[in-house]
Amino acid sequence: MENQTEVSEFILLGLTKLPELRCFLFTLFLLLYMASVLGNGAIMAVVLAEPRLHTPMYFFLGNLSCLDICFSTVTIPKMLAGFLSRHQIISFTGCLVQLHFFHFLGSSEAVLLAVMAYDRYVAICNPLRYRLVMNPRVCLLLAVATWSSGFLHALMHTVMTSRLHFCGPNHVHHFFCDIKPLLSLACSSTRLNLNLLNIVTGGIVIGPFILILLSYLYIISFLLLKVQSKRKAFSTCTSHLTVVILQYVPIIFNYVLPSHGDSQDRDMIATLMYSIVTPVLNPLIYTLRNQEVKSALRKVVERKLLPGRT
Repeated sequence: MENQTEVSEFILLGLTKLPELRCFLFTLFLLLYMASVLGNGAIMAVVLAEPRLHTPMYFFLGNLSCLDICFSTVTIPKMLAGFLSRHQIISFTGCLVQLHFFHFLGSSEAVLLAVMAYDRYVAICNPLRYRLVMNPRVCLLLAVATWSSGFLHALMHTVMTSRLHFCGPNHVHHFFCDIKPLLSLACSSTRLNLNLLNIVTGGIVIGPFILILLSYLYIISFLLLKVQSKRKAFSTCTSHLTVVILQYVPIIFNYVLPSHGDSQDRDMIATLMYSIVTPVLNPLIYTLRNQEVKSALRKVVERKLLPGRT
């Protein structure tokens, strides 16, 4: 009868079982989380405060920064709490909530990067019609569609996971409640869940990724053949492409490529890259290579520190 007991909570095994590493990892990920919140928060504040940045490109960049802050918040605080306690316990409901918001924000960011690539395509390849095509109404609709598609994608996985039967064991080999580690613990059939994970999640990753590649193939050929002044356009495209690579490559390794016997550790490393490291690097990538953002950030800082200066 014990095998039929419904699991009410899970134990997250986390990144390490070695007590001597817990203090170091706690400090490391706390610093990364603070850097992510401060860096992305600064970009959001600058985009809102500086009228020159009230353009489609920076509107989507502000959305990306908001997603990055929320994305990091889904996993890191719970992970930090786990480093301070012996057992990282999470309720079944809390596990589903974490799963939902992780995939909601992650898939929204994947779609948003494709929207940003389309914005760059219109701006560079069709500049005369840019303001007409990417008007405020279209930008708002694209942003709503991005967040909505991510929410619906995550809702599908949350509902399907909640219908599974978990009768033990309840040890999750991960630092948060992801779909694949949970499916390995289910007592009922997970065939439909795995098919949805491969088809739908694979589609929401590969589809936008292909659109991004096609957009940039056209942009690069257009720049090489037709545009005389290429430096600014290449700088913007390089920043976005760097973010795309940092985001998509680990996700493809995690959810698209077939799993093997040792895939649990590989999946955790990939998840660490796109859910914790990439949100820290995004503000640096966009500010270090973008003169407009650096100039606007400098003006905002001077305005706050030296309010008497114009």
